[in-house]
Amino acid sequence: MPPPLSLFNLLFIFISFSTSPYSAAARTRNAPQDLVRSSCVHASFPNLCIRTLSSYAGPANTPRDLAQAAVKVSIARARRVSKYLDTLSGVKTKRERVALSDCVEQMYDSVDELSKTLGELKHLREETFRWQMSNAQTWVSAALTNEDTCLDGFHEVESEVKDGVKRKITDVARVTSNALYLINRLDESRGRPKLGH
Repeated sequence: MPPPLSLFNLLFIFISFSTSPYSAAARTRNAPQDLVRSSCVHASFPNLCIRTLSSYAGPANTPRDLAQAAVKVSIARARRVSKYLDTLSGVKTKRERVALSDCVEQMYDSVDELSKTLGELKHLREETFRWQMSNAQTWVSAALTNEDTCLDGFHEVESEVKDGVKRKITDVARVTSNALYLINRLDESRGRPKLGH
């Protein structure tokens, strides 16, 4: 009679099955979570991509849904950072004030560009798809540039404010970078399925 399986052996068997191609094939049937994972795997920040889009409350059943969701996440975080920046009006030095003022403006511009991107993604049409995708890519790239410019403004600033701003802007830049990746991925797939919906 074979000896009983130990807890370690059972754990090993479970891990082996959970990482096997067969379980991966089974997971692909569990959309939309597997769409998120397969779409995010090559993103600039894959773990952040998976985390933010897995917890996204709206529908995300197609690559187009995911791209829209990613842009909505970016908009929400950019707006949150804008509000945070508004609370820092009591900064001490002139250099801090200038950097903060510029950053506030850059974040407002980012929200505007991301909002235009979302509008474009919501109304994709087969006959204007290339032009619309070009617009979306341009606007998200501009939003990323704004976020980088905001960080650059604080480069010469040494204060506690800098660390908080840098952390929050970096987070926005990362989700925006992931949004751009998903838009590029959508462009490569021609936005199918459900392009016109």
